[in-house]
Amino acid sequence: MDRKTYTAELAGLRELRIEITAAEKTVAAAQKELDKLTDRRARRVAGLAGYEGAQAPAIAKASGLSVGDVVRIAPLLDPTPAAVRAAKADGQAAAPTPAPEVPEAEPAVAVAPTLTRPAPAVEQLAPAVPVTEAPTEVEDQVGAEQLAVLQTGSATSAPGETEPGVQAASDRTTTSIPGAIGQHPVAPVAAAPRPVVEAGPRELPTLPEGPAGARFEAVTTGLVSKRPNFTQQARATVFLDAAAGMLAIRDQVVRVDLGARTPGEILDAVQATAPGTERVYITAGAPWHDGAERYSTLKDAVAAWLNAPSERWTTAVGSGRDKLAGHFVHQRQPVGRYAPASAPDSGSTEIRSMGEWFDPDGADVVTCRQAFTLLWQALRRHWDDAVLMGSPSQTGRDLWSRTIPTTGKWAGGYPVLSEELRGLLHATGGQGRTELILPPRVPEQLPALVEYDRTFAYAKHLWKSPVGTPRRITAAAFAAMSEVEQTKALMSCSHWNVRVTVPAGWNHVGLLPAPVTGDRAWVYPSTPGETFVTWAGGAEIHLALSNHLAPWRIEVLGGLLFEDGKPLDEWGKRLKAAWADLTNLSKLHGDERQRTAAYLASRAVRSVLLFGLGGFAQRPRLVSGTTPIGEALPTGVEILGQDESVVTWQRQAGFSRDPYAHPEWAAYVWSGARAALLDMKYRQGKEVIGYAGALHAKPGSVVYFGTDGIALTERQMWPYRGEPGDYLLKGHLTGPVEHPTSQEEYLKLRGLGRAELAAKGADQ
Repeated sequence: MDRKTYTAELAGLRELRIEITAAEKTVAAAQKELDKLTDRRARRVAGLAGYEGAQAPAIAKASGLSVGDVVRIAPLLDPTPAAVRAAKADGQAAAPTPAPEVPEAEPAVAVAPTLTRPAPAVEQLAPAVPVTEAPTEVEDQVGAEQLAVLQTGSATSAPGETEPGVQAASDRTTTSIPGAIGQHPVAPVAAAPRPVVEAGPRELPTLPEGPAGARFEAVTTGLVSKRPNFTQQARATVFLDAAAGMLAIRDQVVRVDLGARTPGEILDAVQATAPGTERVYITAGAPWHDGAERYSTLKDAVAAWLNAPSERWTTAVGSGRDKLAGHFVHQRQPVGRYAPASAPDSGSTEIRSMGEWFDPDGADVVTCRQAFTLLWQALRRHWDDAVLMGSPSQTGRDLWSRTIPTTGKWAGGYPVLSEELRGLLHATGGQGRTELILPPRVPEQLPALVEYDRTFAYAKHLWKSPVGTPRRITAAAFAAMSEVEQTKALMSCSHWNVRVTVPAGWNHVGLLPAPVTGDRAWVYPSTPGETFVTWAGGAEIHLALSNHLAPWRIEVLGGLLFEDGKPLDEWGKRLKAAWADLTNLSKLHGDERQRTAAYLASRAVRSVLLFGLGGFAQRPRLVSGTTPIGEALPTGVEILGQDESVVTWQRQAGFSRDPYAHPEWAAYVWSGARAALLDMKYRQGKEVIGYAGALHAKPGSVVYFGTDGIALTERQMWPYRGEPGDYLLKGHLTGPVEHPTSQEEYLKLRGLGRAELAAKGADQ
């Protein structure tokens, strides 16, 4: 560079300085104006909080803020129930309460299969805050077993389109999903350190006396499950193999360039090929796991992928009654919702995992799309207005809502129980039984590992369910009943608080769940003389009293007796019919691709029932979100982790006012399924023609319980008819086999057993 050029560049630099100064003044003026407008908005939000009927979601939508931002401005709008906030605050302020001592076991003696009649006056334990059940491992269930399916307050939806979790654009609210075991291999991720918590007794809530107890025999005013008066709208859907870059659109397959496989690049490629697409199912490739090794947890990796910056796409904020907003962060089945950055109100596109519906297990993208087509056709034969929604839980609840009767006692809909009663059921009604039984109760070396799985298990337990307002049964009232009345009460839809004693000489598996702290919320005591207090459904209590080995000692402390109804019966019958159609097609069709597609579609029907049932549970929301580093965190949060830009947190958010919240139905079905793992009758008409279940296997031969299946050390002569609830031989690993010492070891052995049985071509 010569001197002349240098002088000219200096002059140009001075001119640029002047332009920058002017631009800075313009920006400063604009920022000042923006600050004034933001301040005015904050004052208006705070002012709206003075209205008694004000709701944070509505204000958030009108203001363009997230629900979390609205609550930070106006804490009065926090949707968390006051009782939950107060209980949480009290729990943080109070010193830890020591776990209750287990009473010393009395010498157990053989008793007749009748109930111990307690004294009329029974001491009531102090009411406890409802406890969310600890995550449990859910066995052999496609995708993420979202048994706790909830809706947060950051978005609105049509009845029946409730999402496991909903995230606002900036608050990014999500919901924790208990017990998901994924089906897809992922890059190794360093696990976040977890405190070691030893399991110990956990005190469960009881029914309080006086006016407080009346709320446990009540329903929520103005909250009823009603039949919808609208038809769901189908979404334009495509299927993408993200590993191979193959996109299935209607009846054609197109190869697309996905670039670095970020959400924005995937959406660009899809929309360029199939404009107007509203939903993309990833059938293979799991792009949300790309670079997972860089993060401390898999959830952090998925969150980072969902929120990857894009010039053309932004997080959807939702509009209208059936438009869900934000992302759902889940380790293996996430949901991303995006809108064009240039027109965020023009509509959104979802990116979802095929694993929500079924495990593709290597099926190509065309087969997955065909499975969806067959699923829709099968459901359409039983519902004229059937629409496949984003997830099985949404679809299941929507289909159920269209079976609500139009005549009879419940034509106006099914009332929703009081929040107090729902909290009690959540705290005391466990899900599927998951238990690994260790030596010396079983041999160190197993002669074999034989797996049985109950086919379409929950479908067998939908014929009867509790309805209406329950009647409270005190210990004295139960003691005053005759034995016939007691048996009738237990055989009815009921939920009981009991003191249990394992009988002397008992040498088999435990029958009833006992509450504990730690990683597992429930264990199943089986030591003779052991005594514990718990809650359980009538089916389980009746089995403990009347099993063919030895009756257990049961003292009823109280309970809830519902009216017997059939709110799930029609829904279950239609789903079973659709499942049977697809199962038969998967065996008889002449084309291999169609057989595979039909099998996958039958698995999807199972997910619709399973997730739909879990959706009724409506557990208290555990929401998570992110806050930029340097900004104040919301109150009462637990920090999960952080990166260079944001802190990830979670907190309890109480119950939502959901017209489809029926934990009494989920709890009753789960209780019946747990009882059937122990003892199930094969019937021909009204005649019992056989038995199956753990209690019909030899003592010491049961190795594992896994929600709807069990593993044993030897084969059983249990007939298999292909009907819901039947025990199917699923795997057989020839021994000797070293006993698994952990869940992970068992799952590996289970896989080997299934492979060995498949190789032998067992005719089951």
